[in-house]
Amino acid sequence: MMNEESQNIYLHRSSVPRDIEHVFEEEEEFSRMLMMYNCAIREVSTKLEVLNDDLSVKRQRNPIEQIKSRIKHPGSIASKLRAKGKPLTVESVKQNLNDVAGIRVICAFLDDIYKVADMLTKQDDIQLVHMKDYIKKPKDNGYRSLHLIIELPIFFSDRKENMRVEVQIRTIAMNFWASLEHQLKYKKNINNAESVIRELRTCADVINQTDQHMQSLRDQIVEIH
Repeated sequence: MMNEESQNIYLHRSSVPRDIEHVFEEEEEFSRMLMMYNCAIREVSTKLEVLNDDLSVKRQRNPIEQIKSRIKHPGSIASKLRAKGKPLTVESVKQNLNDVAGIRVICAFLDDIYKVADMLTKQDDIQLVHMKDYIKKPKDNGYRSLHLIIELPIFFSDRKENMRVEVQIRTIAMNFWASLEHQLKYKKNINNAESVIRELRTCADVINQTDQHMQSLRDQIVEIH
């Protein structure tokens, strides 16, 4: 059973933080934009759930263990635009940021990652904008995940909008490592920081070996049956 985070996290005009009101002058448009990204998340999440249900019938197994989603906080949106030297407008957000809407898909096995990604991006209404494979080419710290930027049409009451969503697909083990690494990254005044970084990289490699071992065992079981 998948546990999906609440997605109703877009901001109504009355709930936009005061500091954000002064950052994004188009307050009403900004709130509407966040609503639109939230709708895009729901659309992609539904597509993933349908794929998972279909495969559970065809193969008697759910490749997706969990789906999580989030909308980037307005303050983070503003900070990222400033870092890029871009104006703080709704149109600038759409043109310059691809990760305002984010979905994380947790799979059981390595090959599930690529199967889910392939089935999702082959759908007629989805365009693959960019893919970054941090599984085949991990980051220096050991981070592994498959990142997709996809674009799809969302139909609203008065128009159609093409919206972009970042989809991260990883195994349970990769997600476990990334969650702990994220917590440790924000700790200050760590003694022997370089040693900790090396140990984290070693843990990432061990987890990768475990993922490959589990994949091999699964393949052997499938062959037997």
